[in-house]
Amino acid sequence: MAETPKIVLPDIPGLRNIDTYIAHGGYRDGLQKAYSMAPTAVTDEVKKSGLRGRGGAAFPTGLKWSFMPKGKEKKKYFLINGDESEPGSFKDRQIFEFNPHQMIEGILIGCYAMQIDHAYIYIRGEYAHWVRMVKRAVEEAYAKGFIGERMKETFKPSGEGVEFFTELTVHKGAGAYIVGEETAMLDSLEGKRGYPRFKPPFPANFGLWGQPTTVNNIETVANVPAIMKMGGEAFSKIGDAKHPGTILFGVSGHVNRPGIYELPSGTLLLDIINKHAGGVPNGKKIKMVIPGGSSMPPMRGDQLEGVMMDAEHLKAAGSAIGTAGIMVMDEDTDIIKVLTRIAKFYWHESCGQCTPCREGTGWLLKLLRRFEASQAMEGDIDLLYDVAKNIEGRTICALGEAAAWPVYFTIERFREDFEKRVKPGLKVESPNRVHGLRKGGLEPVQVHVPVVERT
Repeated sequence: MAETPKIVLPDIPGLRNIDTYIAHGGYRDGLQKAYSMAPTAVTDEVKKSGLRGRGGAAFPTGLKWSFMPKGKEKKKYFLINGDESEPGSFKDRQIFEFNPHQMIEGILIGCYAMQIDHAYIYIRGEYAHWVRMVKRAVEEAYAKGFIGERMKETFKPSGEGVEFFTELTVHKGAGAYIVGEETAMLDSLEGKRGYPRFKPPFPANFGLWGQPTTVNNIETVANVPAIMKMGGEAFSKIGDAKHPGTILFGVSGHVNRPGIYELPSGTLLLDIINKHAGGVPNGKKIKMVIPGGSSMPPMRGDQLEGVMMDAEHLKAAGSAIGTAGIMVMDEDTDIIKVLTRIAKFYWHESCGQCTPCREGTGWLLKLLRRFEASQAMEGDIDLLYDVAKNIEGRTICALGEAAAWPVYFTIERFREDFEKRVKPGLKVESPNRVHGLRKGGLEPVQVHVPVVERT
């Protein structure tokens, strides 16, 4: 197996310890170099690297940083999204546990580039163990003078000559999938219920407490120190040219060696499954793969040849990179059962703000349960498809697409599995029709009313 670069999770024992991290160039090769440059030059270097967001949307990171207003007329915030709640995704907690200081250094570089004086790391509530790890790492960095007002003495920044320091706060969420959406996370951090906001205005103009805010994913900022160290041009040559760098691929399901694999973007999907993850147990064939976490469009096992794991190639193949959580299912998998479980998750996690999502996710689940019990009618396949299509694109945030895509793409690509669950001849009259219009309904009752003659 060819040696691959390890940028985010290098094979260095004890790297979670701050002294070990410093011994390998931490808080020096990246952050100190950034402080020797003008803030705008740091943003330009990230742009040059081609780094794209690793949280799902794959938006260019340097471009997002450039949206932050210049000057200090307003308070500005940097929010780091660690609410890793997508089923099939488990990469961020690897960074929390094995290399938290590289993430922290990336946050500090971003703060300097955008001239932000307060950053927040938002971590999902269920990650209590990892929250404690990150808080400990932040406390260590404060003690060394790498965060807070002591930064002015520790680094003595040059460049445009403005002394700079920033504060960093770790915030534990309350366990809601919806706050992984950036604007719902803003509301949650403000102490409100996590409801997604209408956009525009975008967070860069109206974010946390109404102030300009940039939101990045954990893995995204963990790449930034390496970009400063090696240079943006060198980083841009790793992996696929349109989606450069390495990606943390989380492989789960029917594979012999599930886990996190850091590999260059553009690596063949079948190579990740067969070479790195050890292939499918007992030599079984692959029936379905979801390549980017449960909300991404699933792919047939017989259509994976030549598929490369990066944003552009996966889009061309009919799916999306998402969180790079690769879920593998063998030939014996009950696709309907899997889809029903996914649909139940999105129904449960819908915040209820949008009618198509609030009502539609429940309808999807009810219909899928009919198929799971082999009690579906022939028309239920098209009805299920139609409900999913009417959720997509009609909600404030992307949870609508997250619920709809797995359903209607699975129908398009595995329709035969749904047809096998249809019960022949089953017809159910609508319970909303009045009795007199139903087939087999009550016949009108003839009532004899005696006529009484008036005398």
